[in-house]
Amino acid sequence: MSGLEQALSDYLQLRHSLGHEVAEAGWLLPDFVRYLDAHDCPTLTIEAALSWVQQSTTVTGTSVGPRRMTAARGFARYLSGIDARTEVPPFGLMPRRQRWRKPFIYTLADIDAVRCQTRSIESPLRAATYDTLIGLLASSGLRIGEAIKLDRTDIDWADGVLLIRESKFGKSRLVPLQTSTMQALADHAGLRDELQPRPKVPSFFVSLTRKRISYAVVCQTFRRLVDNAGVGADAPCAPRLHDLRHTFAVRTLLGWYRAGEDVQARIPSLSTYLGHRDPASTYWYLSAAPELLALAAARQDTAWSAARS
Repeated sequence: MSGLEQALSDYLQLRHSLGHEVAEAGWLLPDFVRYLDAHDCPTLTIEAALSWVQQSTTVTGTSVGPRRMTAARGFARYLSGIDARTEVPPFGLMPRRQRWRKPFIYTLADIDAVRCQTRSIESPLRAATYDTLIGLLASSGLRIGEAIKLDRTDIDWADGVLLIRESKFGKSRLVPLQTSTMQALADHAGLRDELQPRPKVPSFFVSLTRKRISYAVVCQTFRRLVDNAGVGADAPCAPRLHDLRHTFAVRTLLGWYRAGEDVQARIPSLSTYLGHRDPASTYWYLSAAPELLALAAARQDTAWSAARS
């Protein structure tokens, strides 16, 4: 282990002990340290950080570059306390561009097509893991990081509830699931224990190395499954893994509108279910699909007409 690798390990352990979320830094920074070691950089410099960020940023206007720079800056601050040669990248070096990105709303056929592609994965464990993971995300609206972080003890089999521990904003919540989803998780658990009986971690989803599955690998694999399925080939923006969460929220709202529910009264419950900071974040989904926006507008017009009469 190089000096920078040891420093990174200490840094991540320190942040974790202080209660900070380390998932993104945990999968971004090892690549940065490998980049520094490969280029014989004894410590972190602004030039090295910028070069690393830019060589990994291929799409203009995305948040990839700024997120990488944020991770590098945090690590640099830590290193500066133990190595005076360290240079901390200043704010604004790669500003984050806030740009609304229209989500890709998957149809049920799209999701089935992507899940069918998991059958082409040679490893039975990986095939089952991705099939179950995609199904869970589509049926629950969980963030991918929340699904990866699930431990076996986080599932209440009797009541059909997931415990989502210290997710975004440090919030924990309970997520009830449908009976069919719980059965799919139970089926996967049985197969997982048969194929990987001695895991090294308590994670619900386990990799071939007997460890927790990796965010970076999951994203790469999902991208390949979507491309092979031909889903969203003509879409303005390529379908993302996170769009499964958007799809769940949009379809939930659509279901309420079609059923004549009081959507405004129910949005706080959806906000809590999704783990949003406040209902304002959930209202964003009203503009995510033309049909949903039309239904919301029609409902509002009806309310105004009734108020004037």
